[in-house]
Amino acid sequence: MPGKAVVSLTTGLEDTEKVTVAFLVAVGAAESGRPTLMFLTKEAVRLALDGTAVGVACDGCPPLPDLLKRYADAGGRYFVCPICFDAKALDKGTLLSNAEVAGTVPLWEWIGDEGATTFSY
Repeated sequence: MPGKAVVSLTTGLEDTEKVTVAFLVAVGAAESGRPTLMFLTKEAVRLALDGTAVGVACDGCPPLPDLLKRYADAGGRYFVCPICFDAKALDKGTLLSNAEVAGTVPLWEWIGDEGATTFSY
């Protein structure tokens, strides 16, 4: 099995091009068979809420809902920073099915001793 991949994303819909690039990298990893996790912090935590990641970043860019679907279909998961999530008073009941509120300790446990290829946006 290919090695793990972690994509850390701090940006939300205020920069849709950066979000699109992060999702393209995550989708590529997940669709190539890598266990893939996106660690969402700051404004990016909102992307793990059902119906939030909408729109198209640029002419020719894939729509964000399509990227989220491909990521989920390939087995991609999200860890959502609990501090950021709670600070924004968001509703855990609206999280995507492949998302969970989990911080840095669960992130390191998921990475494990074998390590992971990481990208940060």
